[in-house]
Amino acid sequence: MAEAEAAQLKEEGNRHFQLQDYKAAAKSYSQALKLTKDKALLATLYRNLAACGLKTESYAQAASDASRAIDINSSDIKALYRRSQALEHLGELAQAFKDVQCCATLEPQNPNFQETLRRLNASIQEKLRVQYSTDSRVQNMFEILLDGNSEADKLEKAARNLIVLSREEAGAERIFQNNGVALLLQLLDTKRPELMLAAIRTLSGMCSDHRARATAILHAVRIDRICSLMAVENEELPLTVCNLLQAIIDALSGEDKREHRGTEEALVLDTKKDRKQITNHLLDMLVSKKVSGQGRDQALNLLSKNVPRKDLAIHDNSHTIYVVDNGLRKILKVVGQVPDLPSCLPLTDNTRMLASILINKLYDDLRCDPERDNFRKICEEYITGKFDPQDMDKNVIAIQTVSGILQGPFDLGNQLLGLKGVMEMMVALCSSERETDQLVAVEALIHASTKLSRATFIITNGVSLLKNIYKTTQNEKIKIRTLVGLCKLGSAGGTDYGLRQFAEGSTEKLAKHCRKWLCNTSTDTQTRRWAVEGLAYLTLDADVKDDFVQDIPALQAMLELAKTPDKTILYSVATTLVNCTNSYDVKEVIPELVQLAKFSKQHVPEEHPKDKKDFVDKRVNRLLKVGVISALACMVKADNAILTDQTKELLARVFLALCDNPKDRGTIVAQGGGKALIPLALEGTDMGKVKAAHALAKIAAVSNPDIAFPGERVYEVVRPLVRLLDTQRDGLQNYEALLGLTNLSARSDKLRQKIFTEKALPDIENYMFEDHDQLRQAATECMCNMVVSKEVQERFLADGNDRLKLVVLLCGEDDDKLQNAAAGALAMLTAAHKKLCFKMTQVTTQWLEILQRLCLHDRLSVQHRGLVIAYNLVAADAELAKKLVESELMEILTVVGKQEPDEKRAAVVQTARECLIKCIDYGFIKPVS
Repeated sequence: MAEAEAAQLKEEGNRHFQLQDYKAAAKSYSQALKLTKDKALLATLYRNLAACGLKTESYAQAASDASRAIDINSSDIKALYRRSQALEHLGELAQAFKDVQCCATLEPQNPNFQETLRRLNASIQEKLRVQYSTDSRVQNMFEILLDGNSEADKLEKAARNLIVLSREEAGAERIFQNNGVALLLQLLDTKRPELMLAAIRTLSGMCSDHRARATAILHAVRIDRICSLMAVENEELPLTVCNLLQAIIDALSGEDKREHRGTEEALVLDTKKDRKQITNHLLDMLVSKKVSGQGRDQALNLLSKNVPRKDLAIHDNSHTIYVVDNGLRKILKVVGQVPDLPSCLPLTDNTRMLASILINKLYDDLRCDPERDNFRKICEEYITGKFDPQDMDKNVIAIQTVSGILQGPFDLGNQLLGLKGVMEMMVALCSSERETDQLVAVEALIHASTKLSRATFIITNGVSLLKNIYKTTQNEKIKIRTLVGLCKLGSAGGTDYGLRQFAEGSTEKLAKHCRKWLCNTSTDTQTRRWAVEGLAYLTLDADVKDDFVQDIPALQAMLELAKTPDKTILYSVATTLVNCTNSYDVKEVIPELVQLAKFSKQHVPEEHPKDKKDFVDKRVNRLLKVGVISALACMVKADNAILTDQTKELLARVFLALCDNPKDRGTIVAQGGGKALIPLALEGTDMGKVKAAHALAKIAAVSNPDIAFPGERVYEVVRPLVRLLDTQRDGLQNYEALLGLTNLSARSDKLRQKIFTEKALPDIENYMFEDHDQLRQAATECMCNMVVSKEVQERFLADGNDRLKLVVLLCGEDDDKLQNAAAGALAMLTAAHKKLCFKMTQVTTQWLEILQRLCLHDRLSVQHRGLVIAYNLVAADAELAKKLVESELMEILTVVGKQEPDEKRAAVVQTARECLIKCIDYGFIKPVS
């Protein structure tokens, strides 16, 4: 019974293979392997699995399966040839050559084997030639670099060539084998910045995608030396060293894309010890006074990127738990740094923000309440341990730490605000005569008033204090922060017109002050950044956002700030733009619930008159005219540690709002908006990716893809659009994604292939069944373009499906556009395969009536496509032609063929005449002189 079932599964696998469903075929063969002990069948199954591996480009698995077939039968010629193909793709040319030699010995007359032998021999000779020439080039480069008397241009060229060589697998291996690591360490010892950068970049190239080399380089260079290089006071060197360390971490954690086989896999089994050592050194860097601000930023970046899980579906978060237990206090120390205190560590403008982001990511990565409770306890102990009645500096650091946590995980921050003495200390520091204390306290109050309830408490207790500080202080830094605090409290009611916290006109006055600070270019960037943050809160008020968008100098000043190196401003700018474009989520107001709320005397949210669509459209137009797209494109390029997923979502929302009017999309493309949207659609929050993909769909639907997404970028657009076809997305997103894919699929076969490999076909077919007329039309138009692809045609050729029947029936619908698209698809399918001509006449009894309707259609494009289908049927087979001649279609063809072919009707008349000429050739009708 088992043997019979195995044989049956093998046949099932063969059927799947013929239909190009290689994964299903491999599954059937694998199941069959478990049920049989017959050696001949086992060899066949392994051989077939190897074929599936080759088709799915799983070359390592294909080589392994072929080897198992060869173990059973050493002269299995198919298995030998398949293994040689897999090995060739894996770069093991010598072994591939041996396998083909065996094949050629078994079948000397087979031309394929002879041709493969010639090709492999040429490849091996070329590889050897390159290898020997590479060795000498590597040696020559190091001689130039280590020669103190080398000319500057020669040095630069040698360094550049070495970096390029290290980025190729063969070049990296040759450098490594030729004592390259020791020579690169000598370059580091020279202390010359340009040579040190070249050495580090070369090491990065050698580590990329190679676990064994990365491990060897880590041990040779040593993690303490790598961290000391990253700690220097220099902008470029710490960033370059950070890239090296990231390449090493990727290789150690399996983020490299290579398949590890043979010796390399055996050598590198466990890298946890090395990864833990790297983590410990990075945590130590955070609190070391010897580390520069730039070095500290890069250490925070590396921890943010590599400690939390990249996918929350992965159960193991032990790396995060380890960092919380052993490093959270060190991160809190960075968050609590106060620049004006003598004990402060070297910082940049971004350092504390990066530390807050890291705390947020660590907290989000915790899986259960006990883990979160432990996190909270560590924070509480750290903060309460800082409170000291005798030492005001420690109290300031404690409040600064709370302020930093409030910029990370809000829930945790709000819990810490409830600690005894925290709010009281904030108020006390506000009253302090020392400006540093006031500065920290005001910032903490700003971050503390995130929730309406908390803001209401502070409005009651702290507004008069903030106003007093604003009036009395001469320090501009404190003044602007106090202003932002008032702005935030004034916006606590959000977009609800009925929940204004301050008197009528107060928010407009605050906004006017913020715009004044923003336009004052003589003040420092940090102060102006706080002005933008104030506007981020106040622009929830429709009067404020309308005034701001009309203030062109203030608007331009904000956009210029977004392009500066200080990227901590990004979130505030993005929030302001979201408010100005009304691209935030608005809850649908249900009239029945409004009536119920009024009856029960509950508050009902009110919409401001200036939040209506015509006002929003005017604001969007002004933003586009002032060059908002170029600023957004610049913001998207920021480092991932600063450009958080939440900021990406805000930017995606703004882009979607700007793309709403089709007339504006050309401007957006011209200013680089299409290119900027791609990374937002691929990375970020789920909502952010959907919003960015929707904006991409709007652009792709109406723009020339070659201009909107130049070069290889156009292929990156396909996946986000395909994801929008998900039934969980709304109808408009589905529709515009289909329009975008239709436009892309018209461009090239390569793009159609990409759409097919992204598995869009099943979704497109589903929407062809949709009841919604526009969705069905868009899906049919997309399919009309896709049927040019051979892979799509094969889906129609396959037995046991109604794809062709659906297209034929859609040709009989009353909608002209739908008919046009369906007739176009049917015309191309019947032109490509005679089998589909026969199949068309079998799928439905209405086929002839539908074809006649197409050939008599009032719309010339539909009529032409109908006549092309008729010609394809006539040309496919004499019996099919006879059926058509005996039907009323003959009369239709005769009438159309006799018409005078004017400019518009020339193609229609010509096609009808070609049908008649074909019938004459068959002898079914006779020509009349």
